Amino acid sequence: MTNKKINEGDYVLLYLDPRRTYLIKVETGKNFHTHKGFIKLDELVGKDFGTTVPSSVGVEFTALKPALTDYIMKSSRKTQITYPKDAALIVMLSGIGPGSRVVESGTGTGALTTALAHYVKPDGKVYTYELREEFQKNAEKNLKRAGLLDFVELKSGDITGGIEERDVDAVVLDLAVPWLVVPHAYQALKPSGTIVSFSPTIDQVVKTVEALKENNFVFIETVECLMRSMQVERGKTRPHTMMTGHTGYITCARKALKTPQ
Repeated sequence: MTNKKINEGDYVLLYLDPRRTYLIKVETGKNFHTHKGFIKLDELVGKDFGTTVPSSVGVEFTALKPALTDYIMKSSRKTQITYPKDAALIVMLSGIGPGSRVVESGTGTGALTTALAHYVKPDGKVYTYELREEFQKNAEKNLKRAGLLDFVELKSGDITGGIEERDVDAVVLDLAVPWLVVPHAYQALKPSGTIVSFSPTIDQVVKTVEALKENNFVFIETVECLMRSMQVERGKTRPHTMMTGHTGYITCARKALKTPQ
């Protein structure tokens, strides 16, 4: 059961308005400074999540319990992150849930890893491959902040050279050459297991789909996920002028057993 009270060491999302939110760790004896004054973090301890607190100049902030999307969007970034709109669709297409075992590459900031780990806990595991040590260390920090590090095994290595795990439920790829991993994914997956690949360019998609067909994958689909937010105000409701347009294509497929010769 999640706690309703704010405790020392908890992360809190301080909300000022939709464009100004701050993910902070509650530490007694410290202040959080903003352009709207500072907030004494001591005063948050023991209060309910959702409480409104005034800054030193009387501007009200709301102390919210961080959601999964907050941890993703507020990740410490050394690479581009996977946006929640894409991560949500990847999770759904992968078919994973509590207890699932998932192979992922590359780790990057750990944004997608965070989403995967959230859905496989408490009994599942994400095995995530990353070549660059600085990315891996940053991802570890982000996963720890989200409270999900226990459900992830960070692996150093080039997944195009092979996957160590076997009988996994899903393989999720976000790397430049996913088609090179397809044969290894086939060996790692359970029968009927799912591979999901995220690629920013259509050339990558074409090569990946060709590799999937050559390696006995079926139910191959490619989609693009677009999300448009709305400005809602009586008499003025309309789509926002600015939006995050194309981020990437998502290709998914299922492992079919090869017919004995």
